[in-house]
Amino acid sequence: MKKIILFHLFSFILLSSLLFAQIPGIVNYNEENGLNNSYTYSINQDKTGFLWIGSDNGLFRFDGKEFKHFNNKQGLKNIEALSCIPLSNGEVFIAPFLNNFAYLKNGRIINSDSNRELQKMQFTVNPDYYVDSESLYLFSSYNPDNIYRYRNEKVNRIPLAIKSSQTDSYYAFGLNVADKILYLFRQEKKENIQAYNIITKKKTPCNISIKKNTVILRKGDIFVFRNKRTVEVYKLYNKFYFKKLKSYTAGENIHRIVIDNNYRLWLCPEEGGALYFKQPLLDDSRLSDPIRMMENYILNDIFVDQDNNTWFSTRNNGIFFIADQFFKNYVHFPIKNNSSNIKAIAKNSHGIFLGYNEAKSGIYHNGQITDLVFERNIKIEHKSIFSEGNTVIFGLTRSLFQYDIVTRKKYFLKDYLLKNIVPYTPGSIILCTSDGLIAYNYKTGSYTEILSKERMYTALPYARDSLFAGNFKDLYKVNTVSKKKKLFLKGYYFTDLKKFGDDLYIGATNVNGIILFDNSKILRKISEKVGLVTNQIKKIEIENKSVFWASTNYGLSRIELTGSDIKINNFTQTDGLPSNSVSGCIISGDTIYVGTSKGLGILSIKNLMGQKKFINKKVIINSVVIGGREIFDIRQPLTGQTPHNDVTFNVSFPDFISQGKISYRYKIEGLSNGWQTGNSQKIIFSSLPPGSYTFKIFGLGYNGKQSYGSTNLQFEILPKFWQTLWFKLMIISMGAAALFILINFYFQKKRNKKLETLYYEKKIAELELQAIKAQINPHFIYNCLNSIQFLLYKKDYKETENYLEIFAQMIRKTLYYSEKTFMSIKDEADYLSLYLNMEKLRLKDLFDYKIILSENINKNWMLPSLLIQPFVENAIKHGIAGLKDRKGNILVSFDYNGTSICVIIEDNGTGIGRKRQASPDSFGVKLSQKRIETFRQLFETHIILEIHDLSEKEQRPGTQIKLYIKPYENQNTGMHH
Repeated sequence: MKKIILFHLFSFILLSSLLFAQIPGIVNYNEENGLNNSYTYSINQDKTGFLWIGSDNGLFRFDGKEFKHFNNKQGLKNIEALSCIPLSNGEVFIAPFLNNFAYLKNGRIINSDSNRELQKMQFTVNPDYYVDSESLYLFSSYNPDNIYRYRNEKVNRIPLAIKSSQTDSYYAFGLNVADKILYLFRQEKKENIQAYNIITKKKTPCNISIKKNTVILRKGDIFVFRNKRTVEVYKLYNKFYFKKLKSYTAGENIHRIVIDNNYRLWLCPEEGGALYFKQPLLDDSRLSDPIRMMENYILNDIFVDQDNNTWFSTRNNGIFFIADQFFKNYVHFPIKNNSSNIKAIAKNSHGIFLGYNEAKSGIYHNGQITDLVFERNIKIEHKSIFSEGNTVIFGLTRSLFQYDIVTRKKYFLKDYLLKNIVPYTPGSIILCTSDGLIAYNYKTGSYTEILSKERMYTALPYARDSLFAGNFKDLYKVNTVSKKKKLFLKGYYFTDLKKFGDDLYIGATNVNGIILFDNSKILRKISEKVGLVTNQIKKIEIENKSVFWASTNYGLSRIELTGSDIKINNFTQTDGLPSNSVSGCIISGDTIYVGTSKGLGILSIKNLMGQKKFINKKVIINSVVIGGREIFDIRQPLTGQTPHNDVTFNVSFPDFISQGKISYRYKIEGLSNGWQTGNSQKIIFSSLPPGSYTFKIFGLGYNGKQSYGSTNLQFEILPKFWQTLWFKLMIISMGAAALFILINFYFQKKRNKKLETLYYEKKIAELELQAIKAQINPHFIYNCLNSIQFLLYKKDYKETENYLEIFAQMIRKTLYYSEKTFMSIKDEADYLSLYLNMEKLRLKDLFDYKIILSENINKNWMLPSLLIQPFVENAIKHGIAGLKDRKGNILVSFDYNGTSICVIIEDNGTGIGRKRQASPDSFGVKLSQKRIETFRQLFETHIILEIHDLSEKEQRPGTQIKLYIKPYENQNTGMHH
């Protein structure tokens, strides 16, 4: 009985190994990919997602696309890296063969020469280790004297006192720092396991004993004991009680045990391969029969990563990878004989029918595939399969077979160069052949020719006597009664046609994607531009009125139409397909059966659609080259400066499911709003201008899926001093100042030239004024001498004496004031009074005069000297001197109107009259007018002269002269004061 059980067990393992010897979804990374070594040892993963591989040629880091190598050139003193242990602080501890420990920090290997703390740890055998966050505990399994704790580049020693005598030989295992317990047993004596407190040094016996040469692996509270071929699983309770859960005896010695992250057990036999137990060790059920895989390889380690992908490290063959979805489909639900290249697929209530790339078919039912052989060793492939009721028609390249499901009999029908089989009328099908379209009634066995001498690849009935028929370049409408065809759609090589609704059809084309059309025209084209994985479509499968599936050489596409909207989901090997080369699919409820080049895929549509539309990872920025140096710790401020204003980002996107098909979408905010896409892991920006920037990057994985969020990194390009704002402002200010100086110099030069011209003009005007004064004085004296002469002529000596006295005073004042440019109003009034008295004496009281100073007048205000006297003289000479019928009156008044001094000289003489206007004015008035103009030039004195004939203005005799003069108080003219 035992032999029978072992035989069946061996048979199952053998079948499982045959299955996994041809696993289509497994990926091998080796020297061709950059993993340059013979032996790969442990595999581990850090919190960022990087995979770390120890090997006989140093340490490798894998990010899903490239292997980064660390060996003696980078600082490893011993390149036989047995273990690589990532710690939570970002360091990776490297445990080589025996000693020469090292660690990787910020992209740099630190060895015992760089950090002498590492020299404290010395072992005679390779140590075991226990990880507790940022701390790593290392100890020898055989007779440990110390436990070494490595944390933050420091090593501390915890001394042990295990042996009570020199002859004792202990095996230590299962360290738990939280419990402060290390478990021990003496190999030479059969005694129970002892729990050793590493602090108190106290030993507490446990409830079980262990055989000599037993190797023990602990994960949490699960302990796996391995002794040659026997494996026993225990669970620890209350620190000291071990309860046996399950056991297993292999057919060969086991050299390594692995408990993965899902608490599933893996055994690595010495002769190669791995034994995998599907149920978790935490279950109370017994160990099921294992599935054997990788039998052709000696495995050193098995690792299940954060995404439940499975990795195998091997001796001489690199590492192998199986994606999670594929592992679930092909390991947890294995189907025997499911590795053939499927070229056609169909279904009915009896099962799924598979046509291979040979004269053999498979019938899948209840988890089993039954082979159906038509011709042995004949390499002709299936083109199409039709099934209805108990009848299945298998169409091969040049043969046609009919199979009865009930009787299990197969019948050879005819030889055709077959292209396709499509349903026709009840009980019949259409055979698309190289010679035309032929209707075959599988109930009566009769054949009817529809269209002859035409190579046809597909057909679809759309009316009682009409069908669509497609050759390798066009689609026709064919009348099945008249046998005539009419060109419908030109230039489309249709590989499959399906009815999608009332007068709505779907066509799969060889190069033009998917065509939706009705009975008269094309309605819509679906291609790569809107999301199809390829424009080469093999088959169409209808799911419902709005959803259909397309099979391609690049995977499977689900297309959903809602009005004018279209939604496309693409699925590939990473989603669980055995292969991306899909020949067709069929749907049964929530299950889709997919025929691929590497077997049948059975997937849940709900699970497929429930997969995340993004990748639950972010891009990792490994280092930044900025400012002429490479920075690994990107938490520090990142700055560069001209001329070191090139920035390089070394990035990774550790999405292993994408199997290296990784690219990046990125931009620099502050430089450009446009996104760039590339697949290089080194992203370079050259000659960035000064400024603050944010680098944003997304990872793009399989099927175009994007990382769930961007990775952002701020950096700054500092300006040189000549690029700073203050320097630019200073240059602008200096430029503005220089420009201002130049402009000011230019205008100053022009102003100086103008002032020089004005100076000479004023000098000339001054000379003219002096000349005028020189003219006024002789003129006045001449008039006075005439008066004196006249008095002497009359022999009026007394009057002559009085006149001479007043004349002498006048001469003195005239000479005095003629030297002055300005004189006060008071002095002007006194001078005018003296003059008028002299003239009144000369003319024998021919006139009276008044000089009035208004209260608004400030007597100290200054007026141009000797300006008013000529007008008074003119009033006497031309106004009242010739009066005979009345006595003359002269009025001189000074008033202030708020802005100017108003001087009025008014007489009651004959007036200027119209005739007199044309005659030349008096010499004195002319001189006065010239003085007014000269004063305006010299001193910008605003003087207005108005002359009015009172007979016209006020209907009374006389002349009125008005002078409006801007007042001068303490005026300093700089001329002849």
